[in-house]
Amino acid sequence: MKNINNFLNMFNLNIDEIGAKERAASLASRSIKSDSKLWALNTAISMIDLTTLEGKDSEGKVHAMCQKAIHPKPGDDTIPHVAAVCVYPNMIKFAKEAVRNSGVHIASVATAFPSGQYPLKLKLEDVKKCIADGADEIDMVISRGEFLSGDYEFVFNEIKSIKETCVSSAIQYSEKHKMNHEVHLKVILETGELETYDNVRKASFIGMMAGGDFIKTSTGKVQPAATLPVTLVMLEAIRDYYNETGIKIGMKPAGGIKTAKDAIAYLVLVKETLGEDWLTPDLFRLGASSVLNDILMQIDKQKTGFYQGADYYSLD
Repeated sequence: MKNINNFLNMFNLNIDEIGAKERAASLASRSIKSDSKLWALNTAISMIDLTTLEGKDSEGKVHAMCQKAIHPKPGDDTIPHVAAVCVYPNMIKFAKEAVRNSGVHIASVATAFPSGQYPLKLKLEDVKKCIADGADEIDMVISRGEFLSGDYEFVFNEIKSIKETCVSSAIQYSEKHKMNHEVHLKVILETGELETYDNVRKASFIGMMAGGDFIKTSTGKVQPAATLPVTLVMLEAIRDYYNETGIKIGMKPAGGIKTAKDAIAYLVLVKETLGEDWLTPDLFRLGASSVLNDILMQIDKQKTGFYQGADYYSLD
């Protein structure tokens, strides 16, 4: 606990919430030149984790989503595929087969998503099964109760154990399938339950120092989910962590991202806070289930000068 607190004390953990909201609003209001907008829209698509996390998910629904992930607009090869599809653990095998050899990754929520209320042993078994079934990325949730009670060592050790399991399970998968299989860990803070921006910043540092490859705002099941100010607080933590350690950590806002305008605002935040190096799917993702069609609509507007009707696009 002393070492964790010593590390946290290296950083200013106090956030001016009004200032953060003003900075985020100012950055998001910056306009993009018309000749750069098409690039921004295509870049946003390439960073989407196309997601379905519903009780009514089925093999058919997941297959349809995977086809859209590979070919967001069938017949238009200028549109990139998305970064990943994100599904529940029991859908990994279906998704893996559907996106085979496409470049689209398989992300799966794990560790008792969205509550996180499982014993660690069961969380680790969950992660092992996800990776054995072919997951490339694990989206885990932190234990918010322990964090809010001040037990940062518990939260750190749990993330560290899950990261170690990701690494060991990826090695086993690689050996079994005669291939190099890396698994990345996204640490979901569930910022809507963390109560203050100070807590968001502190949880961000814990997630990074415990081994998270990405930090992620939300499960999408708790409101508020991703917001520009909260995302900015997390991006600034990533910047400060990089300046201290030289390690680049990825960022994933998730939940509530509905429009192309929303997506571009997040890209602007990333560019202005972390620089162009982070404008890659390896370091930035957008967790979304419904933003893709609006982005496609805006791309058509940029190319043709007019909008297609909403029913022109396949359902997300």
